[in-house]
Amino acid sequence: MKLATIRTTDGTRAVRLEGDTLVDLGYADVGAYLAAGSPEVSGGETHPAEGADFAPVVPHPSKVICVGHNYRNHIQEMGRELPAYPTLFPKFADSLIGAYDDIAKPAETDALDWEVELTIVIGKPVRRATEQEAADAIAGFTVMNDVSVRDWQFRTVEWTQGKIWDSSTPVGPYVVTPDELPGGVRPALQVRTTVDGQVMQQDDTGTLLFDPVHLVQYVSTIIRLNPGDLIATGTPAGVGHARDPKVYLVGGETVVTEVEGLGACSNAVVKE
Repeated sequence: MKLATIRTTDGTRAVRLEGDTLVDLGYADVGAYLAAGSPEVSGGETHPAEGADFAPVVPHPSKVICVGHNYRNHIQEMGRELPAYPTLFPKFADSLIGAYDDIAKPAETDALDWEVELTIVIGKPVRRATEQEAADAIAGFTVMNDVSVRDWQFRTVEWTQGKIWDSSTPVGPYVVTPDELPGGVRPALQVRTTVDGQVMQQDDTGTLLFDPVHLVQYVSTIIRLNPGDLIATGTPAGVGHARDPKVYLVGGETVVTEVEGLGACSNAVVKE
């Protein structure tokens, strides 16, 4: 099943993709639908998928947790050692934008970067999860571009200030349930970033150091996870900051971050 949140003249709506049609699920957004227990819904109002205005898949998650240094090749390109534990930092709902919205380049930076990420969507409350409870708590997966403001990120040893800029992070367009993916809750999917058609990142989520089930276990040990919460699982090699010379987004580019089977975020970069 593929779920999405779209913007309509009556506000946002949670929908399910059926062929080329989006069927209204009776809830304001995917987060509300998951919180209600993902009930069976049939016969709702329909919208054409073509040209739909996609909001962030979960517009108001209670938390967004991001994982750094989770692909071996990205760790090496950033000059780091393999971590013994997941490297975590937060994001906030105000950072999220829709899968096709413009990315506004902040005037305060000249070091705007891309990061394609497989992202877990939590479907039920979970705390201190066992392996099975963690697997059962995964409602599905979506795509995130963890757009990073590198000069602010590396002002200190703690990254958060480079990761939480307002209206900077595309997420969507769909949440895809694990039953539709090879590997289920531990999917092996190709991930890729292109900038103006040039491939910048390409890898396989099967090479993650800490897989989605482990991440749900680990994070839920620290804090309760709620329906609609997001865990971005990290990015592979190929970010602009690690290139020689460095490559950053300056405005005017189109960035496409794609995960096999989930779809893609396609965003124009505009000057704020």
